[in-house]
Formats: sequence, C-alpha cells, structure tokens
Amino acid sequence: MKIDNCTTADVREILSLYESARSLQTQKGMVVWPLFEKAFIEKEIIEHRQWKLVIDNIIACNWAITFEDKEIWEEKEKGDAIYIHRIATNPIFRGNRYIDKIVEWAKDYAIQNGKQFVRLDTLGNNTRLIEHYRSAGFQFLGMFELTDTSGLPGHYQNEPLCCLFEIDLTGEK
Repeated sequence: MKIDNCTTADVREILSLYESARSLQTQKGMVVWPLFEKAFIEKEIIEHRQWKLVIDNIIACNWAITFEDKEIWEEKEKGDAIYIHRIATNPIFRGNRYIDKIVEWAKDYAIQNGKQFVRLDTLGNNTRLIEHYRSAGFQFLGMFELTDTSGLPGHYQNEPLCCLFEIDLTGEK
C-alpha cells in the first residue's frame, strides 16, 4: 500500500472511480456529485492536488486537496489548513476504512506544510457519513448553510446544508 500523487495516466481511472461514487450516492439517496470534466481533473493533477492510495498497482481510493476553501469555510479560512475533497473508493476495496490511512497521511502532509488543521465537508444530513468521519478522528463542527455557492461545483448548488469537520493538529507537531 502506498500513497502518491496521481498522474495524467490515472485520469481515466479517476473518472471511473467518480462514476462508481455517483452510482453509490444515487443508490443511497445522498447528494450526487456532478460529472467532472477531464480537464478539471488534469488541472488538479498538474497542481499536485490529486492523490491516490495504491494496492497491487490498483488505485484503491483517491482524493483531492486544496489549501484554501473560502466559499465553504468562510471566516474560518485563514490559510492554516489542508482541505480534503472527493474521496472516492474503488468498489472492490470498499469497507476497508481507508479513511484512516488518508487521515494519517493528511496529518503528516499538513504538518509538513505548516498547517494547523485538516478539514473536510460533506453535503446534507448523512448521519452514517458524519459518524464515519468522526470515527476517523474528525471533530464534527455542525451543519451550516452555505451563503455563496457560485464558485463551487454543481452539487453544492442544490444542497444548502454543509457538514464541516476538522482535526486540530495543535499539540500533534
């Protein structure tokens, strides 16, 4: 098992993981991600913001990060966090709690980059997902109504309630 940056050779597989995630979201009645354009994913890869956890040369899961998330975190955004987005798990690897590996990696990555927080968000009142992130070490900060979604992907346009989570790394350095 290893974690590494995605490469442009991974784009097709990433898009397939997103399609599998959309199918699962639809099946479970969750907020469904939009179709992400190939160019959007390629841009994140070039910016070294797409990551993958690889097992036996297969992407078990991938996610994107950013160092700023003003539209979602509003006044809490102070340049002191990494933000995890779009965790997508390969269906053949579901149920293995890779969130724990992602969190371990994210904490180290945040500390290496001088950040105090690891943060993520999810849309809607998905109690199972809230508990999943809490069990991985995130503090659930509550549900908040987003005030300006104009710069966010399409799935944020239709769901005003956003669940915010963070891990404060103060004392873990």
